[in-house]
Amino acid sequence: MRHSSGSGFAPPAGASAIEAHGLGKRYRRGWALRDVSFRLPTGRVCGLVGPNGAGKSTLMGLATHMIRPTNGALRVFGAAPGSTEAVLRTAFLTQEKPLFRRFTVAETLRLGHELNPRWDQEVAEGIVHAGQVPLKAKIGTLSGGQRTRVAFALAFGKRPDLLILDEPMSDLDPLVRRELMATLTTEAAEHGTTVLVSSHMLAELEYICDYLLVIANGGLRLAGEVDELRSAHALFAPQGDGSLPDLTPHRVIDPRSGEGRPGALVRLGGPVEYGGRAEPPTLEELLLAYLRSPDAPPLIAPSARAGDIHDIITHDRTKAVTA
Repeated sequence: MRHSSGSGFAPPAGASAIEAHGLGKRYRRGWALRDVSFRLPTGRVCGLVGPNGAGKSTLMGLATHMIRPTNGALRVFGAAPGSTEAVLRTAFLTQEKPLFRRFTVAETLRLGHELNPRWDQEVAEGIVHAGQVPLKAKIGTLSGGQRTRVAFALAFGKRPDLLILDEPMSDLDPLVRRELMATLTTEAAEHGTTVLVSSHMLAELEYICDYLLVIANGGLRLAGEVDELRSAHALFAPQGDGSLPDLTPHRVIDPRSGEGRPGALVRLGGPVEYGGRAEPPTLEELLLAYLRSPDAPPLIAPSARAGDIHDIITHDRTKAVTA
């Protein structure tokens, strides 16, 4: 199979669920995020990947108005985070999954109904029933997997256009985690929900994500369609003597990529023949290479490039005049 390095990327299309321009957040200890610009198109399931302390939770906090930016701007469906429009269209589920332990499952779902004007009781109960979680059981008596399922029911019952998940399944066993991932992708596909999910489970992201944001050292390293990003790279196997072949004109990202397949991961600078020493990388191999090589130049696909910052300013001014 011959792969051309050309641009190979699809042009931007459709609306943005999240768009950031020069976004930065500084704490006393230093910058958590700095000069981050991207757009996440609507209807995507996007993996947010990076080492601990890279800025993933800060980005999610900025998108949900839990944190204010030091620099730059971020919009959710064109609206400011914390605005009524953004709040009504967004659901945020953290790793802690805060639930009232003394409430029953039924009372928890009723609370969701009272607080959310777009509440869908059928969807919420369906997610709970799929895990055989008793409606009369108190939250404090449930297992970790059951509590996570109830939290997912609350999130999807809100009928959000954007669902943000911060390591929501890291404490679950693989079987329950895979089951909830299937629920996540099914519900998102049926209702066109945009999902931004932070996870350290790199291999599992390949099953659910079609979009990718990679953050390291507070900056954006990779952004775009998973298939496009993978096709812009290749994994070159070593030669018989263990040395690498001539990799000109490609840019070496990680000379020791491939946990199961030794070799060098490169960003393609010209056509390459897949099937010989060069193979397309798995998503896990691609992610590990960029996480191990923080100095590698970033790659932001056209579909992930933010528009003009003046569009946001004009949008805000227009809303202020018509309000």
